[in-house]
Amino acid sequence: MSAIFLTWSLGLAKIFLALAMGIAAFRVLRGPRAQDRVAGLDALYVNAMLLALTFGIAAGDTLYFEAALIIALLGFVGTVAFAKFLLRGEVIE
Repeated sequence: MSAIFLTWSLGLAKIFLALAMGIAAFRVLRGPRAQDRVAGLDALYVNAMLLALTFGIAAGDTLYFEAALIIALLGFVGTVAFAKFLLRGEVIE
């Protein structure tokens, strides 16, 4: 029973995360302001990280977890850089 429940839960999570990534990509492409695009990009990398984690749980492979960690680190640094650029107009002082 628990294996079937886990399989269905991971399948639904993958579908919903892919849908959320599509909505975030739409916000990145069609955002009226730069702040909306940065927020959409932030949501996009978080959803990509979670999707990699669901693939890792389903496959039982640690490579997906390492990829999710790299996505999280690079996404955070990218968001901070974009926010600093929008605030000051430059990234490196």
